[in-house]
Amino acid sequence: MGFSTKAIHTGIEPDPTTGALMTPIHLTSTYHQEELGKNKGYDYSRAGNPTRTVLETNIAALENGKEGFAFASGMAAEAAVFHLLKAGDHIIVSQNVYGGTYRLAKLVLENFGLQFDFVDTTDLAVVKASLKPNTKMVFIETPTNPTMEITDLRASAKLCKAHKVVSVVDNTFATPYLQNPLDFGIDIVLHSATKYLNGHSDMLGGLVVLNDAKLAERLRFIQKSVGGILSPFEAWMCLRGIKTLAVRMARHDSNAVEVASFLNTQRRVKKVNYPGLVAHPQHWLAQKQMRGFGGMISFDLGSLEKAKKFLKSVRLCALAESLGGVETLISHPATMTHASVPPEERQRIGVTDGLVRISVGIEDVEDIIEDLRHALGKL
Repeated sequence: MGFSTKAIHTGIEPDPTTGALMTPIHLTSTYHQEELGKNKGYDYSRAGNPTRTVLETNIAALENGKEGFAFASGMAAEAAVFHLLKAGDHIIVSQNVYGGTYRLAKLVLENFGLQFDFVDTTDLAVVKASLKPNTKMVFIETPTNPTMEITDLRASAKLCKAHKVVSVVDNTFATPYLQNPLDFGIDIVLHSATKYLNGHSDMLGGLVVLNDAKLAERLRFIQKSVGGILSPFEAWMCLRGIKTLAVRMARHDSNAVEVASFLNTQRRVKKVNYPGLVAHPQHWLAQKQMRGFGGMISFDLGSLEKAKKFLKSVRLCALAESLGGVETLISHPATMTHASVPPEERQRIGVTDGLVRISVGIEDVEDIIEDLRHALGKL
């Protein structure tokens, strides 16, 4: 079954009572039980909800996995995955990762005894050298937010299995349309469903997919016990968005290729980060493990002053947090998504004060480029 067919149909059945084609939104906290120990598969909505089940089934199919789990946000999904560990465990994380992941790790979870090292996961030798006797997980983001670095999924999975370490990949930027980490041997894949999966900037959600039955059983227990579950309405909104994921991602991808090529010719732009450009250091790897390059680009204007002036001058591109919506969104990582990362650490990983991140939307690409040209002309 092809990707678009799975996105539209997997897990989605006509309502048995009415024949409704669309999945109903089951707004209930509890369920009638016929007698003690006998129910229709649901007893309390924190443990399970029919609308959420459809989404979990659907995303598992799209990621070629066996088990899917839906959470209230991408960060709730990450927190649940880290709950698989215990105090004293060591986790290796991609050095160039979403600022919220850094904040969760350093400012929250280290207080509970977890140990984190942020390293360059694009260099397998660095990852191997960072392994410790208590390393239990390697958490990879690829492409990274916001410098678009690419990590070798197959090689990373092989290394983790050899050292009995759980491998996790944040697949938010690529989406299952462009990349399937489980196919390369990765143990767990997660998404901020808020972004491309929903695609319309109107809900929050997080999704986790895996194949290992024991890990799935533990994650199901964590989901029920901690309770950061996705609401039925948000699950329905995400399902609606996923139906058009393939056509949207194809447009995001093609638009971004043109925008990146344009930015790469502009003298006021110091550097463009986009894996679709031949000059990108891991362009060959992106070609190998992705089916496209996605809609995310970052570029350096050289200074905070120039970045401010540029961002004040855009008209079509919306200065806003988040990404992956049908509209083009533009942001300043150093003061927005990565503000919680210390300045010296930001500089080390390339999140400079002049760096701008753009989530290329599905508008007519000529209009996006004209807006960027206009704003660059103000510098």
